Amino acid sequence: MNYWVPKTWGVGLILVGLCLVVGSVSRSSAQDEPTKQARPDDSAAEAMGWMLGTQTYTFNRFTFFEAVDKAHSVGLKYVEAFPGQKIAADIEGAMGPGMSADQIASVKKKLAETGIKITAFGVVGLSAEEAESRKTFEWCQTMGVLVINTEVDRTAFDTIEKLCQEFKIKVGLHNHPKPSIYWNPDTIVAALEGRSEWIGACADTGHWLRSDLNPVECLRKLDGKIVSMHFKDLNKFGSGAHDVPWGDGVGDVPAILAEMKRQKFSGPISVEYEHNWLNSLPEVGQCVQNFHRMTAELK
Repeated sequence: MNYWVPKTWGVGLILVGLCLVVGSVSRSSAQDEPTKQARPDDSAAEAMGWMLGTQTYTFNRFTFFEAVDKAHSVGLKYVEAFPGQKIAADIEGAMGPGMSADQIASVKKKLAETGIKITAFGVVGLSAEEAESRKTFEWCQTMGVLVINTEVDRTAFDTIEKLCQEFKIKVGLHNHPKPSIYWNPDTIVAALEGRSEWIGACADTGHWLRSDLNPVECLRKLDGKIVSMHFKDLNKFGSGAHDVPWGDGVGDVPAILAEMKRQKFSGPISVEYEHNWLNSLPEVGQCVQNFHRMTAELK
């Protein structure tokens, strides 16, 4: 931006003008500061067992504590943590197995202060080696996690299912876009054949759109097998698409919600907004408001 200043104003006024510009730039660089919005009426969603939160990967340019504050500011009560996110500016370490007792205590204190619960963890790698995967299950049990989202190979299912039953934690097979292992729901259906309800699908509606698949049709194929969701709406089908506030894109969000209700889905639903990374909070807040409005209309 250019400013025209008459020479007769003198150097002093020029400096004042520069200070104002610098101050404006400084304020705008305080990216995505949480501004608390009116808490949405989530009674319709809660009545159906829909636990709307945010995948903290939405705020991966920030610490976990900052992500929790952002979730709280838009009226959310749940988050899905992802492995490797820095805990806080003044706390060393990252979210996931390997955290010390002090680090875990600090996270639990932060969650209690904001009324936030961790419902899911992922997308995380799991192994057929029981001792290795057990570390993840133990940490998730400590944090109160209900579902671990992963793209673990089906050759590890015997180990994973054993740990699911032991720890009473479900596992959701997540679909990144093609050519990832579970991009097509038919692959998940085949992988889950003969398996218990402890292993199911983590339905990522946006990645189906990126794979040129219809989310409602994909949900129908996974009827009764969905244990968690990464909810998205995108501006178009195919590669190069980006997130938009729910209901503004091509995802047909009302139809998705209607299908979820028909299936009697119950579990964690994560806002995973992968666009406008530094300043996405207003759009995330719009997703939350739109979701609860449409859910109330559906009920």
